[in-house]
Amino acid sequence: MSTVHDVPRTRTRKRKLNRFAVARVLPYIILTFIGVLFLLPLLWLIFASFDKDATLALKFPVHFTLDNYRDTVTNQENQLSFANGLILALGQALLVVIVAGLASYPLSRYQMRYKRPFMYVILFATGLPLTAVMVPVYQFFLYFGMQDSLFFTILFLTASALPYSIWMMKNFMDSVPIELEEAAWVDGASIWTTLRLVIVPLMLPGIFTVGIFAFSGSWGNFLVPFILLQSANKLPAAVTIYQYFGQNGMVQYGMLASFSVLYTIPAVALYIIGQRYMSQGFSFGGASKG
Repeated sequence: MSTVHDVPRTRTRKRKLNRFAVARVLPYIILTFIGVLFLLPLLWLIFASFDKDATLALKFPVHFTLDNYRDTVTNQENQLSFANGLILALGQALLVVIVAGLASYPLSRYQMRYKRPFMYVILFATGLPLTAVMVPVYQFFLYFGMQDSLFFTILFLTASALPYSIWMMKNFMDSVPIELEEAAWVDGASIWTTLRLVIVPLMLPGIFTVGIFAFSGSWGNFLVPFILLQSANKLPAAVTIYQYFGQNGMVQYGMLASFSVLYTIPAVALYIIGQRYMSQGFSFGGASKG
């Protein structure tokens, strides 16, 4: 039988349960609110891309049309800008994966005296904003006549993405047991053969992760090509997208939306292709046993 003294205890317990319930539900409420904030611009982007008379208002298109996409795709300047963007992004991603992979191997496998300070230097370099170095970089390009060149722009984009890529690739390399390499060496395999036949297949999740990181960084980069490339026929899509803002504040919202939707396809497609490799993770706990 309950007593008078049990009533305060019951109330205290109920208050604790209520606070616990609020603490569990509050994060979901906040995440839902943030999700809605991201969803609304996405819905506008999709609706406006099918609306010839699109405005800033979020509304379903009254007259559904594909004219925006047709005009965007058939525009030769747009085709050239997408091609330039792919050249920059794919070129940077390929170079970053190769250089970061080769650099991560000795950093992961060899014990060096100044290894930890060197890794801290790499980590520090990842925090340097491009805006802080673009003025001297532009002067360097101008002095050596390297401006307005897709090739040298790819090299600079690669150099700017390497610190963080090396850091990520080394962490993936650390997860590969060294016993697998030693077993290959016992069988007579060289270091390059071991890298090609043993390390690279096991490193596919890391390779795709670093590659997607490098591709996305270059594909969405506006500042670097805008400063280092002057010719209109060499500008990537990240720069030419601003042509739809027009003059005197006139914006072609429908064309801008369709261009933006098409602009997201390469990055999304690359992520979908590499997702099955990225989701595999590393489960080498028993790989070296037996």
